Parts: sequence; C-alpha cells; structure tokens
Amino acid sequence: MKQFNVPNIYRSSLISAVKQKRRLDDKLKKDFSPTLLDFGPIHIYLARHFGFCYGVENAIEIAFNTIDENPGKRIFLLSEMIHNPLVNADLEERGVQFLQDTYGKQIIPFDTITKDDIVLIPAFGTTLDIEQMLREKGIHTEKYNTTCPFVEKVWNRSEQIAEKGYSIVVHGKPKHEETRATFSHASSHTATIVVNDMNETIELGKYITGEKSSELFYTEFKGRYSEGFDITKDLQRIGVVNQTTQLATDTQEISDYLKLVIKKHYHLTDDNIGKHFADTRDTLCYATNDNQTAVAAMMETEADLAIVIGGYNSSNTSHLVELCEKKLPTYFIDSAARIINQHELIACNWKTKEQYPVHCFLPQKNPVKILITSGASCPDALVETVIRKLISFYSVEKNIETLIASFD
Repeated sequence: MKQFNVPNIYRSSLISAVKQKRRLDDKLKKDFSPTLLDFGPIHIYLARHFGFCYGVENAIEIAFNTIDENPGKRIFLLSEMIHNPLVNADLEERGVQFLQDTYGKQIIPFDTITKDDIVLIPAFGTTLDIEQMLREKGIHTEKYNTTCPFVEKVWNRSEQIAEKGYSIVVHGKPKHEETRATFSHASSHTATIVVNDMNETIELGKYITGEKSSELFYTEFKGRYSEGFDITKDLQRIGVVNQTTQLATDTQEISDYLKLVIKKHYHLTDDNIGKHFADTRDTLCYATNDNQTAVAAMMETEADLAIVIGGYNSSNTSHLVELCEKKLPTYFIDSAARIINQHELIACNWKTKEQYPVHCFLPQKNPVKILITSGASCPDALVETVIRKLISFYSVEKNIETLIASFD
C-alpha cells in the first residue's frame, strides 16, 4: 500500500515501532489480538489496528502539500478535512479557512470565493451540486480533491446497481458529510433513501409490505429521500450501501432484514431473490472493518477499563466506543488533556456528545489493565501522549524509550 508523507507532528516513535513489529510478525493480518505494553504496575493493551487509515493519510498529504505549494493564495476547505480537532486546528493555523461546518452550515458564503482561490474537498467527499457550483466559478478541484477512494467505491457500487434498475437504501447518519455526499451521487442515478438505524429500517419495511399507508412515508422520511421518490414503485427493487464508517454488524443486520422483508413479501427463494434485492456486498472500508475486528478481539482480554481516543464528531470512533462499552467501563477522550490526574478525567458520551467528569477512573490494584484504541482520523502522536500521561501516575519499571528498543 502507498506510503504517504504525513507531518512528523502526527507520528509516534512508540506506535510506529509497535505497528512495524506487528506487520512483520503478522504479514497476512490474521492475528487480531492486542499488543501488550508492560510497564509493571500498569499494563496497556493496544488494539491490533487503529489510527490513521489510507484515506486520512492521503487527505493530510494533499492538504499540507497544497499549503506548501501555494504561498499567498487563499485556501479553503469545504468542511473539516477529517474529524479530528488537532488536525483541523493545524490547518487553520496554516491559513486554511473552512467554508462549512461538519453539518453543512455555511461559515463563509460561497459567493465570496473566486476562480483564483483553492478549494479542498475533504476525505468525506461532497455533493454533485457543490462540485458543479465550484466548476461554474472556474475553480478546479481535481488536484485538491481528497475524497477517500473507499468512499468513491461506494459511489461506484451505487451506480452499478442503479444501472440494473434497483433503488438504493443508504445506511448512514443523515447529517454526516459522507452520507450527504453518497446520497447525492446515488440519487443522480436512481431513487435513493437514507436510513439511520434498524428502527428506521423496520418502519421502511412496513412501507414495502403495505402495512403502513404510503402517504405517511413522505412525512416520516422527510429530507431522507430523493426528488420524485415514488413509494408505490421505488421500494420494489432495492440494494443497500452504507456510510463507510458505520458498524459492520449494523449494516449487515439492516441488509438482512430488508432482504427478508422483500423475500417474504414477493414469495421469493434464495435462487430468485435477485429479482428484487441487489447483492451489493459490504461497502465498509478496510480500516473500519479492521479497527472494529481488532476491538472485538481486544475485548477478549481481561482488563479494567478501555480508553478510546478520537474526535467527538468522528463516526468511526464513536462506533469503537460503542463496541468497547458493551463489556468494560469505556472513556471516550480526544486528547491527553482530558485526563486531569490519576483520579479524574473528562469523558464524552458518544451518543449525545456531552462531556462529563469521571472520578476514580483508575482502580486501586496492581497491575491496572487498560485497553486502548483510536479512530481512523486520530494521529498516533495523540495515542502516545495518552499513554505517557497514564504511566506518569505510576513508578513504572520501563520507560517509553526502553519499550521502543524492545520492538527492534
């Protein structure tokens, strides 16, 4: 896989050493067990896979190269490059301006940008309307488009099944940039609707079977369906794709449920289900799959708590928290600064985004066992600072530098 030129400020000697050792020992990526960092009185278990993914490193490289190559030019980002506050703050410090917030609310009016400006498209992609608007202004985005190739893969899959006459159901968070972009691309080819979760999927199924009145659909799913969506025919043949950072199990359950509804309603068998339900296969990106699988394996390790590091508006990170908290006390933080001292930290609720204090989060025992992972947009440097903060509360038997040497 391509190696990207990511600023050293985001790198970590410790994490790089760990990841390199695991790559060498497990070239086929079949071992998802965590890596133990034994500091004596505190044991830290790092997930097999975590941190920057291909799409994030690609976006960061393009963004920083653009800044270096265009001194004096105004450089804009359509919205956050990735969902990590440190990276976005670094870009702002270097003069990059954000045109919209993460939910599409305008910060700087589009009519203030000109053909002489540079506009970066974030890793989540953007809508066809915005792409067209930029082209009409004479702004060329090809060189500055950081859309993740795995997001584009979903768009391509949507187009393929649309060509075969299927409508598309997008499993995603309706307000998320990536979902908005995928909806835009999919709906340019066929009737498209967005479902957020299984509850909404169950209600959608009732319109397929006719259990609910078609008139209610346009109110219940307002803002979620494409223009001209016809409830009487556009749910007869469907395929499911997703926002690439969703929980793999959730998308599979949604797909399986709709497939079963279709199968029963049209009295189909496994041999002819394709008449009404497209075989789209899973469209999650490799990093989302790997990170979620690594967390599932990490949960088999006996531990006292889990810490998940990443941006609070990061979808893929939130799902890692969701997985961890099913088994252990789990604390979602975006930096080591949230760890106030050995008795208190400030965590974030992954559902509400509310921050709250946690007292006595470290148990009084020896050794304390902590599981750690991070989202796909979290720099490894942040993970190392969290580890350093945690071990600073103990008289450790090894320091970071000694541990790094042990991985050589």
